[in-house]
Amino acid sequence: MSVNKEQLVSITFKIEQKKRKALDQIAQDMDRDRSYILNESINNYLQLYRGQVCQIEKGIEAAEVDDFSTNDEIQAAIAKWTQ
Repeated sequence: MSVNKEQLVSITFKIEQKKRKALDQIAQDMDRDRSYILNESINNYLQLYRGQVCQIEKGIEAAEVDDFSTNDEIQAAIAKWTQ
C-alpha cells in the first residue's frame, strides 16, 4: 500500500526501552526504518481487530435469527477435534 507523504502524520507515544530495542533490532534485520516496522505492525493489528469485529457481528446476526448449533453438531465438532 503506497501512501502519499502529504497523508502522513506524526504521533508520539511511550514504549518500554526493551521493546524499543527489540523493534530497532527487527528494523535492522529487515533493513528498514523504525517507522516502516511500526506502520506494518499497526496495519496488522487493525486488520486483526477488524476481522474480530466482523466475526462478532456475524455471530450477533446469527443469534438474532436463532441460528445456533444443535447439541449433536456441537458434540460432533468436539469429537472431531479430540480424536
